[in-house]
Amino acid sequence: MIRVLSLFLLFIFFVNYAHGKDDPNLYEKIDLFGEVLEKVNKEYVDDIDQSEVIDSAINGVLQSLDPYSAYMSPELFKNMQTDTQGKFGGLGIEIGMEAGVVKVISPIDDTPASRAGIKAGDYIVKIGGVQVQGKSLMEAVKLMRGPIGSSVELTIRRRGEKKALIKKVTREIIVVKSVEGKILKEKIAYLRLKSFNNNSSNQLKKKIEDFEKKQKPNGYILDLRNNPGGLLTQAINITDFFLDRGEIVSTKGRRFIENRRFFAKKGDTVNGKPLIVIINNGSASASEIVAGALKDHKRAIILGEKTYGKGSVQSIIPLSDGGGMRLTVSKYYLPSGKSISEVGVEPDIFVEEQGSEFEINSNSDNQLDYALNLFTT
Repeated sequence: MIRVLSLFLLFIFFVNYAHGKDDPNLYEKIDLFGEVLEKVNKEYVDDIDQSEVIDSAINGVLQSLDPYSAYMSPELFKNMQTDTQGKFGGLGIEIGMEAGVVKVISPIDDTPASRAGIKAGDYIVKIGGVQVQGKSLMEAVKLMRGPIGSSVELTIRRRGEKKALIKKVTREIIVVKSVEGKILKEKIAYLRLKSFNNNSSNQLKKKIEDFEKKQKPNGYILDLRNNPGGLLTQAINITDFFLDRGEIVSTKGRRFIENRRFFAKKGDTVNGKPLIVIINNGSASASEIVAGALKDHKRAIILGEKTYGKGSVQSIIPLSDGGGMRLTVSKYYLPSGKSISEVGVEPDIFVEEQGSEFEINSNSDNQLDYALNLFTT
């Protein structure tokens, strides 16, 4: 019990510090927590695992701050570390928490989630028949993971739909090939960027260099739809490909070390050729940095729908139990000084996606068709 209370004491102090308040009733609250835990341990109808209870309390502390801060068990922490390497197991979906339920930030292209028709903005209320309300983000992630080839049933609530949608999704090893590219009509180079992992900027640069050497395109379309983001460094590198100068993004936090500004280096990789960026509600985080910076510098026409609005930086902090803490430490600001957080990036030209089940780069992709037509008008 003493160890449990010591752990919780540390986290109470953390919350007190994070909110910048001196609470005169702090120790009374700690005593109250100890009293509640003791009564639960003695009188609850079933035996409890005090360690699990404390994990839930820690999660409650972190998730009271924002939807993106969370505690990760050692198992989840290990799995998370593989995500940014471009290969991991699961459904292929980026999620956050909102109002106690799981909200889809974005399904990743050509993964079980996207093939099942899951959309950005969907709310997952049940996972395999288990109610999500009251569970932490990482508990929801754990429910979604499982043996490769096994299936899980997701109960979805979608705005505009009166009834819940049931989606059966089969788990796979998710290998994220960040970049796809091809030449479209009128010698327009199409670049589809699916994520911002360790290899994204190198893959994109190679595609551009190949295009410039062999096809010499007249312009470029950068497709960031349903791209949930990823590494800040990759967002900076990729934005820099299309800028000759100027600020790309800044971050601001409470600690001095989190207050940073990032600038483009001289040299536009595509030599100033016309650029259109396609976005939607599934474009989040790093995608919003790229789209927002290119919009602010008037380097690209931004087309599609408003982005998700995830404009914060999470730091992954290892913990003594082998797990980790995902903590928001700063926010992104565009060159204009605007924050992306909970606002998103508005397109220059609004083009709503058509069709009930969205499939990027299909034969009936109205947003891509619109972008192509801009090059010929």
